[in-house]
Amino acid sequence: MTPLLVAAMPSAPVLAAFVIASLVLAATPGPGVLYIVTRTLSQGRRAGLASVAGVALGNLGNALAASLGLAALLAVSTLAFEIVRFAGAAYLLFLGIKALRAPPAPIDGRVREAPVLRRILRDGFFVALLNPKTALFFAAFLPQFIAPASSAIAQSALFGAAFVAIAACTDSAYVLAAGVAAPALGGLKRASAIGRYLTAAVYFGLALFTVASGTRARR
Repeated sequence: MTPLLVAAMPSAPVLAAFVIASLVLAATPGPGVLYIVTRTLSQGRRAGLASVAGVALGNLGNALAASLGLAALLAVSTLAFEIVRFAGAAYLLFLGIKALRAPPAPIDGRVREAPVLRRILRDGFFVALLNPKTALFFAAFLPQFIAPASSAIAQSALFGAAFVAIAACTDSAYVLAAGVAAPALGGLKRASAIGRYLTAAVYFGLALFTVASGTRARR
């Protein structure tokens, strides 16, 4: 372990507080959980887990960006925030249209093949990455646990990666629960049909929420 990582390691009380807070925040259902669950219902458990991986990578990018100061830029630059915000909304609208135009599930109920899973991972990555509020969340949440005596960048990167890992675990639990609940909707084929429209509705809703959220109030 490098000296930089050793210096960034938090004390046991701080680590315990961070883990508890992260578990509560990550397990609380939100837009990301809704996105992952609808993916699972429409395309199966493997697609849901691919979405979890994509969202985790996007969130990790936001966490690292927050560590390097991008969140500070977004916090003071209305233009930068608006560009990223509307780019994310446009991508969500694109995904909603694509979900509506997606072909029905195969009659044999098999889950989509690996090339589609790669696209699902890519979609989850951009959905998370193009959400400027995620970077702002990390910029507001992580400093609560950073010790001023050590490297702020190293500590925030370490805490950010830990939060993403915790969130990936809770998101995966939601995927497994949605996979178990899918048969109650009438089997994979019926769940896929329902989930396809629900997925599109979620995308459109998230896009509208992103646009309607408006600019941040200046502090």
